[in-house]
Amino acid sequence: MKRLSLTFVIFSILSLQIFATGGYLKHGYGIKYSALAGSGVSLSLSSMGAATNPAALAFMQSNEIEFNFALFSPNRDYTVTGNPSGFPGTFGLTPGKIESDSKYFPIPSLAGTWKINDNSAIGAMIYANGGMNTDYPAKTFYDQSSPGTGVNLEQIFFGVTYAVKIADNHSIGFTGLYAFQRFTAKGLASFAPYSSDPANLSGNRMSTSSGFGFRVGYQGHITPQLYVGASYQSKMFMSNFDQYKGLFAEQGDFDIPANWTAGFAYLPTSELTFSFDVQQILYSGIKSISNPILPNIQTAQLGNNNGAGFGWEDILVFKFGTMYKSSDNLTWMAGYSYGQEPVPDSEVLFNILAPGVVQHHITLGLTTKLNETNEFTVAATYAPATSVTGPNPLEAPNQQTIKLNMSQWQLEVGYAFH
Repeated sequence: MKRLSLTFVIFSILSLQIFATGGYLKHGYGIKYSALAGSGVSLSLSSMGAATNPAALAFMQSNEIEFNFALFSPNRDYTVTGNPSGFPGTFGLTPGKIESDSKYFPIPSLAGTWKINDNSAIGAMIYANGGMNTDYPAKTFYDQSSPGTGVNLEQIFFGVTYAVKIADNHSIGFTGLYAFQRFTAKGLASFAPYSSDPANLSGNRMSTSSGFGFRVGYQGHITPQLYVGASYQSKMFMSNFDQYKGLFAEQGDFDIPANWTAGFAYLPTSELTFSFDVQQILYSGIKSISNPILPNIQTAQLGNNNGAGFGWEDILVFKFGTMYKSSDNLTWMAGYSYGQEPVPDSEVLFNILAPGVVQHHITLGLTTKLNETNEFTVAATYAPATSVTGPNPLEAPNQQTIKLNMSQWQLEVGYAFH
């Protein structure tokens, strides 16, 4: 028990070193689901499946412990084109291209399933969400008190799941979720005149927040060839970031958005599986994320209920995956996902801090059975560069443009034993 507790502590610390991918949610949770580009709400592939659909655990064939470790690398930069106008009341940026530092992040996850009987199971998991991280070596917003500019949002989730078959081929599941997050910002002191609390705007110590939520799900095997699934995660109401209540809307509030996923899998043969999911992420329910910069920065101070935010919009994500079992010991996986852009071109100024603009993920994976009770999985993800370009909203019209750019790659290994 002491060793297990220590393992959870180590995984908790490492899981906090993360960055954005699907907006700021990961494209997939658990290595097999990651290898399928995040699809699989209708499939029961591993204990980590509860992060996508709690009902998946009812179809697990045995008890299982799963360990995964990913090395994630996001490359992000911004480019300002056009000189500042210098007109009164404008806020022009220095022209040029600036790349963010801090490009490598370890992301572990840990999950377990324990069968109660043939029809029900319980599970536990710990995993990281996405986050926002930028570390520019430039004084982007002219804060002379800071050597650079950036933010760092980190999130970790703990979940406990109960799943039960309500009929031979249908199951439901429920996961109770606890989330812990922490945040820092630097290089934003120049926005003090726009803040309701300049002392809690930028450059403060790490601020922490926690809260609760849940995920519910359904899986059904309609025929031996057709599986369906759906799940919904509630909005998670988090305590405020007190050290940054002069930055985020609603006095430092930064709740975690609700999202839902629905999909199906088709198995034309026992060796081949195709999966398709649709996910919607409801960023509009979080004011600190969805409030636009204009006109809000003119009508309300940062930190107030209607203070300016990142202007993110709700998005749909479409996920495709395929698995092929070439032998009793080898299973190949591949996937592709496409997500709508959460960042409108009118919101590029503040999103220099959080350029979560990636839209495409291409994935590959391979699982090999080492013996009857142990298996090893490796997966890779590549997100090609995506850009959003728009005007500097605090400059004279047609004076400056800002281009946000991001690409990503991830390598992951996993081990499971039954």
